[in-house]
Amino acid sequence: MDVKEAIKKRRAYRSFLPVEITKDMINDLAECAQLTASCFNNQPWRYVFVYDPDVLKKMHEALSPGNEWAQKASMIIAVLGRKEDDCVIRDRIYYQFDIGMATSAMILRATEMGLVAHPIAGYSPKKTREILGVPDNIDVITLVIVGKHSDKIDPILSEKNVEAEKERPERKAIDEFVYINRYIEKR
Repeated sequence: MDVKEAIKKRRAYRSFLPVEITKDMINDLAECAQLTASCFNNQPWRYVFVYDPDVLKKMHEALSPGNEWAQKASMIIAVLGRKEDDCVIRDRIYYQFDIGMATSAMILRATEMGLVAHPIAGYSPKKTREILGVPDNIDVITLVIVGKHSDKIDPILSEKNVEAEKERPERKAIDEFVYINRYIEKR
């Protein structure tokens, strides 16, 4: 699978089957983050790969209502970082951008491996910190829910999520976000 194919195939599915998580799999995903570009090669990303069933069960307490589907995941990756670990050039703060690029590389690799890696915003950073022992000076940027896609739609999903399982949600037209040579406000 080439990169563009992985990008096209990547989906934020919410219906999962169990999949065995191995150290080799984690190392493979981590290597993709490791190789990603970052400002001055600072590599500000930190990840906690959670796949122990007892710790996963505790992580379910950090999920927001509406994300109960994530309880069927085989792994949750906590994405962490600190502003101080990357470039701050005048008013430009790079750590979240760099961590996002590294996380995207892992998500695409997971897709290539036949997995779903679905980043979510619906979680409690405070509970995540408590469960995983993350200090307060480190930001919990997102959680990535990892599992094997199931063709059988999870009955716990909302009507909107069921539709998103069946068909990729509509994407913005390219001309809505691409500008050539100059930014001109679009309405």
